[in-house]
Amino acid sequence: MLSNKTLLITGVLTEDSLAFKVARLAEENGAKIILSGAGRGLSLTKRTAQKLLSEPEVLEIDVTVPEQLEEAAKYVTDNYTKLDGILHSIGYAPPNCLGHGMFAADWNDVSLNLNISAYSLKSLVQAFLPALRLSGAASVVGLDFDATVSWPGYDWMGVAKAAYESLARYLARDLGPENIRVNLIAAGPVKTIAAKSIPAFPQFEDVWASKAPLGWDSTDKMLAVAKACICLLSDWFPATTGEIIHVDGGYHAVGA
Repeated sequence: MLSNKTLLITGVLTEDSLAFKVARLAEENGAKIILSGAGRGLSLTKRTAQKLLSEPEVLEIDVTVPEQLEEAAKYVTDNYTKLDGILHSIGYAPPNCLGHGMFAADWNDVSLNLNISAYSLKSLVQAFLPALRLSGAASVVGLDFDATVSWPGYDWMGVAKAAYESLARYLARDLGPENIRVNLIAAGPVKTIAAKSIPAFPQFEDVWASKAPLGWDSTDKMLAVAKACICLLSDWFPATTGEIIHVDGGYHAVGA
């Protein structure tokens, strides 16, 4: 499905990362992949890259540092000619932004959360736009958690995800004329490193398992999410953009 495609995959930290599952499945489907990491997580990304089939290159990209974005984008253009897709799997919330209600975090905490978890989608796409244009038909996919309702303990990260969803629609509008698609995957709760930082994660697991029409097991659904990402990164959704595809066992479609 991804033969002759080059993809940038962010957010690979360990084998338990959703992004790792996407990277491995992308390789199995013929893609050439590039990973990115930042800060203290960069060494983790480099170690985990050795567990993939191709041991892909790892670029240092801190999405809050424009110079790193520019340097990485130039490197990709110079060495890979084009970029066919990006997986955006980046998010961070300071401790006060999760599990303490909406009044514990100050603007410094919230602005950092919004910058890394939402605005970075624009930053990443803008930096790599020249390489994406060279593809002729590129796809940007982001990992989301449904922001249409409030969730226990999710607090400011929920607000960031709402901004993320809106931003994806506006990017889809602006990039559509260049045949660059922007879509999100709203996954159900899966046990990742990121999930460990959410105080109410066990509550998500319990309610999903009992209410999702197709059932839900947070320990084995990573592959289902990865498959959806691969489909969107492929040429099989050529007329779909600005969409949020739920891979959540159908939980989003049922009421109380």
